[in-house]
Amino acid sequence: MGASAAGLTAADTLRREGFTGTLTVVGEEPHLPYDRPPLSKQVLAGDWQPHRTTLRPAADLQRLRLDLRLGCRAVGLDPITRTVTLADGERLGYDGLIIATGLRARRLPFGHDLAGVHVLRTLDDALALRAELLAGPRLVVIGAGFLGSEIAATARGLGLDVVLVDVEPTPLARQVGTRVGELVADLHRGHGVRLQLRRRVAGLTGERGRVTAVVLDDGTRLPADAVVVAIGSVPATDWLAGSGIPLGDGVLCDHTCRVAPGVYAAGDVANWPHPTAGGRVRLEQRTNATQQAVTAAKNLLAGPDGATRFTPTPFGWTDQYDTKIQIHGWAPADSQVEVVDGDPQTGGFVALYRSDGRVVGALGWNSPRALLHHRRRIADPDAV
Repeated sequence: MGASAAGLTAADTLRREGFTGTLTVVGEEPHLPYDRPPLSKQVLAGDWQPHRTTLRPAADLQRLRLDLRLGCRAVGLDPITRTVTLADGERLGYDGLIIATGLRARRLPFGHDLAGVHVLRTLDDALALRAELLAGPRLVVIGAGFLGSEIAATARGLGLDVVLVDVEPTPLARQVGTRVGELVADLHRGHGVRLQLRRRVAGLTGERGRVTAVVLDDGTRLPADAVVVAIGSVPATDWLAGSGIPLGDGVLCDHTCRVAPGVYAAGDVANWPHPTAGGRVRLEQRTNATQQAVTAAKNLLAGPDGATRFTPTPFGWTDQYDTKIQIHGWAPADSQVEVVDGDPQTGGFVALYRSDGRVVGALGWNSPRALLHHRRRIADPDAV
């Protein structure tokens, strides 16, 4: 269930591991499986046509011998009878199931009925937003995480007037901490983005059904011809309500990605115990989607007795303007951050994140080669 990166990788892995039975892949969107990271950058900027995001050519999909169900939405799961129910009433039986339904964009409790208010999760979202931006509007981006910051950077590259709003003291505060976040703030200001930080959105105003402004909690009114809401995502688990599948922040699985007999989960929707994270995690990272899908597929075939633990070192990245930020491992809010290579004031650098004296994360700012040298320290239990 799910036809994006995790779902397609799981299907490919099943075939590579020798599974010869019927293999059905169900996706809610009508498009062939595609990659999401380029949506906020190359696609939104117009540098890529949509077909460049396709994960596999149609011929490759045919070689996988898939029963590919696109534009199909699941509405229910019965793990007792091992059936998935689709919105059109069809029931699909299964011997093994991998849940890879990903995320849905989180929305504000108001304002989404106004024209000009967008989210960006799907290819259609990206194309609709690009069409809006081509008119050269005043844009307000709500949320300065990876997605919101990338959208702001892309919009500035198109010459738009951009305001970036967030409740945190810096952009990417939750992802990289405030010390590096201050550098991200300077990066955006240097490119002409206006920042409204430590501010909540109190409301959106409109005229004749179209958004006209974003109102902040201090009364500030930000004129807007278009608004992007990038305040995070929620796991796409609504179709599992009442199924008995354990749900929390996503689908709750064990350390082998197993959810229930014959059921595994992978990608953004999966929540599992990670030994170095101190509890359960759910990673919204492109690399994790692929790695976890491979493990889930192999463990599904191997069964509980032959399953292996999924204990990856997280890896994420973001491209903004001419800057690439990459991070391996974790960046806890209370960690100590030390620059160990380069200089943040003059160019690229590498910073290490320490928690309780241990290196738990490594970040590279335009320093991919130097970062490779330091990332091994995350997995080394003796690293200090």
